[in-house]
Amino acid sequence: MRCAVLGDPIEHSLSPVLHRAAYAGLGLDWTYDAVRVRSGGLAAFLDGLDQTWRGLSLTMPLKREVMPLLTSRDAWAELSGAANTVLLDARGRHGLNTDVPGAIAAIRGASDAPVDRALVLGGGATAASTLLALAELGCAAATLLVRDRDRARETVEIVSRSRHHPVVRVERLDDLATISGTPADILVSTVPVAVQTPALLEATVAVPVVFDVVYDPWPTPLVAAARADGRTVVTGLDLLLWQAVDQVRAMTGRFDVPVDTMREAGSRALPTP
Repeated sequence: MRCAVLGDPIEHSLSPVLHRAAYAGLGLDWTYDAVRVRSGGLAAFLDGLDQTWRGLSLTMPLKREVMPLLTSRDAWAELSGAANTVLLDARGRHGLNTDVPGAIAAIRGASDAPVDRALVLGGGATAASTLLALAELGCAAATLLVRDRDRARETVEIVSRSRHHPVVRVERLDDLATISGTPADILVSTVPVAVQTPALLEATVAVPVVFDVVYDPWPTPLVAAARADGRTVVTGLDLLLWQAVDQVRAMTGRFDVPVDTMREAGSRALPTP
């Protein structure tokens, strides 16, 4: 069977490393590749697939683009308005969002501390999924820090539909006075390293748990600063691992997924500056 991760850019993705390690551990002669698919190109790509294809992982900018192309959606995809997984079978295309349970597992794997208040950098599909995960963990209030307020509207609306929805406040990412004056139990970053300036690092230095979904390059400035201070770190590899574990389970129908083997393969492949 054939599987792949789609997105643009895609060259940095560690998904092939994780999935191939899982297939090897499960004794499956499956393939998993990284395929560049630009925004607007997903429908044509899906239409060109044959019956040898079993599943797809999706990264940006395709997680929301895929939604109208699906035959069915799981509850998290329906709520978040985004799917990072597509299962392919004779009945059609079935969308899943494994980012939400993946984020829950990643956070709780690193810390069991309360996450009542959160700072979230970025307002896209990954930020929405992470906020939904935080809501499940008891988050009551979140400040969403974005470069463009308009781009955060969909994320705020999505989170408001959650059964445990936190109160979400939107601020500009460059308003460092707001950031440094906002108490938080966890900082979640979905922004590229170019945005992680020394001033931003200083403004968030008091947050005890740092969760950065970016893993290229590694470590990111936020993670390096948190580790230097002895703070708890949740890594992008943690998130990628756990969302991939659920993808492998869904695609293969196997539940004996070799999680440790996948983690070791991902750790060895982490790109460093």
